[in-house]
Amino acid sequence: MNQPVREDDTFARARRGRNIVIAVGLVLFVALVYVVTVIKMGANVLDRAL
Repeated sequence: MNQPVREDDTFARARRGRNIVIAVGLVLFVALVYVVTVIKMGANVLDRAL
C-alpha cells in the first residue's frame, strides 16, 4: 500500500495563494459583468413601475 503523501508547508502556502488569486479574479469578473449589464440597460431601468 502507498503511504499518504504529507504536504509541505510550502505547497500548502502556494495552493492557498493560488486559491486567493482565483477568488479575487472571480469576484472581479462578476463585478465587471454586473457593471457592464447596468451600463447597457441604462439608468432608466430604476424608474420603471414595479
